[in-house]
This record gives sequence, C-alpha cells and structure tokens, in this order.
Amino acid sequence: MISIKAPNCLTLIAFVFIPFLSQAQNTAAGSKEWITKSNNYTKILIDLDKKYSPEFGSEQGLAYYDTLISVPTLDNMMLERKDRAQAVSQLKEAKQKEINIAVKQDLDILINQSELNFRKEDFALAREVPFFNATATVFSGMQTLLDDQTPAERRGAAVIRLLKYTGLQQGYQPFTAILMDRTHRQMAKPDMIYPSKQEMEATLSRDASMISGIEELFKKYKITGWEQAYVTIKKQLEDYDAWVKATVLPKARTDFRLPPEEYKLNLEGYGIDIPPGELAKMAHAAFTDIQNQMKPLAEQVAKKYNLPTADYRDVIKFLKKDQLIGDSIMPVYKRHLADIEEIIRKQHLVTLPNRPAIIKLASAAETAQSPAPHMVPPPFLNNTGQRGVFVLPLNMPPAPGEKVDKYDDFTFDAASWTIIAHEARPGHELQFDKMVEEGISQARALYAFNSTNVEGWGLYSEYITRPYMPVEGQLVSLDYRLLRAARAFLDPELQAGTITQHQALDLLMKDVVQSHAFASQEVERYTLRAPGQANSYFYGFTKMIGLRKDAEAALGTKFNQENFHDFILSQGILPPALIREAVMSEFVAKEK
Repeated sequence: MISIKAPNCLTLIAFVFIPFLSQAQNTAAGSKEWITKSNNYTKILIDLDKKYSPEFGSEQGLAYYDTLISVPTLDNMMLERKDRAQAVSQLKEAKQKEINIAVKQDLDILINQSELNFRKEDFALAREVPFFNATATVFSGMQTLLDDQTPAERRGAAVIRLLKYTGLQQGYQPFTAILMDRTHRQMAKPDMIYPSKQEMEATLSRDASMISGIEELFKKYKITGWEQAYVTIKKQLEDYDAWVKATVLPKARTDFRLPPEEYKLNLEGYGIDIPPGELAKMAHAAFTDIQNQMKPLAEQVAKKYNLPTADYRDVIKFLKKDQLIGDSIMPVYKRHLADIEEIIRKQHLVTLPNRPAIIKLASAAETAQSPAPHMVPPPFLNNTGQRGVFVLPLNMPPAPGEKVDKYDDFTFDAASWTIIAHEARPGHELQFDKMVEEGISQARALYAFNSTNVEGWGLYSEYITRPYMPVEGQLVSLDYRLLRAARAFLDPELQAGTITQHQALDLLMKDVVQSHAFASQEVERYTLRAPGQANSYFYGFTKMIGLRKDAEAALGTKFNQENFHDFILSQGILPPALIREAVMSEFVAKEK
C-alpha cells in the first residue's frame, strides 16, 4: 500500500507519483533533453498546485512554502478552477504543435489527469454535501514539516503554519470556519447527497489521536513557541467535530454505497478499465485457485509442528499465536529484510542498490491516519536525500470508551516476509527511490499515477519472492494474495448491494484468517475510506503476470527474469498498456 497526501484534499485533486520513458524513447527524444521541455509544460500545473496548496510544495521539499497554508474558500476554489481550465487550454494548444513523442505523452498525462479531476469536482459541487476532516488536514500540514527527513532548519516553520490554521495570524481566518462555510453552502442546495453516517462516525472517532499527535510532534523535535497556537487549534478542531456531529451527522445517509457515477469515477482514477462485475468474476476464480495452492503448504506446516489439523485456516491461526511484541517487532523485520535481499541476489530477481531500506514503526497518530503497513514515497521536486519509508502501524487507537481491537496480522514472523517483499524490496521502496535516483520528468513523477500501476508491482514482488521463503512464509504470502482476490470481488459487490458488510467481514475473518481489527479496517476501506481502490492490487497483478508470460513466450530460453525486472523498474510506474508496449517492442527486441 502507498500512502500519498494530496496537495489539497478539499479540491478533490489527486496528485501522485509516476514513471520513466523507455530507453528507446529517451534515445529517440535526444538523450534527456525532452525532460527539460516537458518540465516547462508541467511547471504550469505545479505553479498552480503551489499557489493553491502550498502544503504540497512543502511536501515536495520546497522550503519557500513551509509557512504558507491552503485557504479553501469557495471563492479561491472558483479562481483555482478558472486558472486550471486556462492551463489545460494552454497544454492542449501546445500538444497540437509538439512533435516530440515523449513530450506529447507527458502533455496527455497532464491534460487527462486535469480533466478527470474536473469531472470529480463537478460531481461533488453539483451533488454532494462534503465531509471535510479538518483534523486530518492540519495534522498532515504539521507532519510534513515535523519529520525525521525534513531538515532541522525547516521545522520551525510549523509554528507559523499552525498560527495561520488557527486564524491567530493577521489576515487569516480559522481553517475550521472556512470548512463550516463550505459545508453550509452545499447544504443549502436542493436534493444533495449527504456523506455516509458510518464513514463520519469512524473518521471522527480517530481525530483525538491526531490532535494529540500534533502536540507530540512539536515536543519530539523540541520546537518552541507553539503552545498557545496548539491550545487554540485543539479547541477549534474539537469544536468543529462537535459542530459536524450536531449539524451534518443527523442528516447523513445510512447507506454507505457511493452513487454509481461516483464509483465509476473512482475506478477510473484507480486505473480499473474493465467493468467491476467482470473483475469480480475473475477474482472469484482466483480465490478458489489460491485456496487450492495453500492446501499442500498447510499440510507441510502441520506436519512440521505436529498439528492436529492441516486446514490452512487452522494452520495460519497457529502461526499467529507467536506474536511479536513491542521492541521485538523491528529486529525481526530488519532481519528478514536482509534475508530477502540475500534471496534477491542469489536468485537474480532484480538488481539491488547499495543503500539500505528504511523501516519505522508508526505513532498512534500515524496509525489513525493510515492503519495498514504502507510506503511513504520521497519528495520528487526538490529531493535533498530523502527516501521512501516503510511504515508499520500499531494497533488502531480506540475511540473514547471503546476497547482496543487488536491486530495479529502483521506482527508474527511468517507474515513479515511477504509484507517486506511488497512494501520494501523488491516492491515499493525500489519503485520510488529508483525514480528519484534515475530522474524522471515531473509530469510522470507527479501526475501519471494510479493504484493499478503501483500495487500491481507490489503484489508481483510478493509472487516472485514467495518460492524462496520458508514454508510458513510461503503459506502466509498466499494468504495475502487470497486477500487481494477477495478485495476484487468484495469491493464491487458491496457497492452493488449484493453482499452485506457483515458477510464481507465474516469471509475475511474465516476464509482469509484476518483478525477482527484488520477485517473491519478492510471492510471500511471498501465502503468508506477508498471504494474502488482495493480492486487495483488484483487487477494490476494480473496485468503483470500476463505481461511476463507474453515476454517469456516471445523470448523462450533467452528470457532472463533479472533483466526483465530491471527493465520494468527502469520504466517507473507506467500504466499497463504503456509498460506492455515498452516490454514487447524494446525489451524483447533487445534480449533477442
């Protein structure tokens, strides 16, 4: 999983990270001179991002924006929309005159992403009452600056940014007041769709952890002068949540399902280009096939430990009993990272860099923000040595008065193998840090992303590593692949109303052997957090497997998997159609 912050979550614009051109395209473009030309076009959109969402500029390593904040008034939103429409017209005009194929591809990326965002924004303005989570926005604005990889001289700017969020800085109004006004304006329109009651309750229950997390960040980095602003923002955020509960929550819809038009937009944004029903049918078949692959492995483990049953469900429950606690978690993950790196070298899976990968445990606030293991990508615009970070969450902080619902899914030895392969090496960490080290056009670094491209490689990384894991790791790795197949039919079937949340939870706990905590977070993901996104793992993986089979068929005995994987990574995270074109036209020809 990739954890990515949008420059402005209030304008519904998703900015993320993407790919290289193939070497053939680089050569045809005249070395990398085309990148300079492409970046000049991309700067048109980047300047708008920095103007209207300066937190994005900070996240990308640009210190100039550290003391600035987004001001998401409706007037500013309309000005931004006007500026972006003019920018798209300018980019379309440039495309008509451009002769360099690489630059034209980048212009298509910029135009298509912008127009998709326009359609999302139009739907939201015309049809929806928003649920703005002020706490999450403020926490993210602080976290970007108060981070181990942010230079110490930049961290003090967090105090000024916090003063502006509170409205204590002259010329600014409280951030929460702006969001209240935006919400009121949408509520005044007739026949509006309200947010999901379940989504609002789940999100609001976690805000306390992030509010506390802001204070913890200032103390951790020994920043001075923040205390008064923190007292103010704490009260504002708490009052805002109370206002949401009193004003919006009573009118919230009880049906979690998205309007079909919105779900379709989500799927398009995540890179799913086939009907959800077709994807669900494929996933059901894969689910059964994976269960059959798990049986002989479960029998081996049962025999090894003299277990009374060889059912894969009971065997995985047995493996989960030996939980890693507290300080014992990180040493196991680091040790198995070294083991996997040795597998990669010995089996010639992919070329490894000399630098180590970075792993850290999440804070309670970070866990509330992103409760699954994930990779935080490095900045791409002004990277001064920062790298991607693999983050392991703690147990989800409980809502006030509730008991802790504990995970047992990440903190046992057999699970660490496949999680490392997916999030670190040969998975996401190599994807993203390689992009920084080799250099890519800014259009491909910031605007061409979708989950299918990224997560397809992550799941494929588990697949190529699994045969060399210990048998316990192989079994749990297949269980995680079983989860990805389940996602690809549970998500669309929940949105279609053909299954219930309880049925989905039951399947995940019984057949995928997830804890109640993890299964609940999964169902929340399909219904509340990011409907449509979970489908992308399975879909991207099937595309990668199909591409490998076709490359093997074309090359026969000349197929070399290390060369193949190095080539895939050298392309960045291109969409499946473009990576296929590069492999079949360039890689295959070169290897022959």
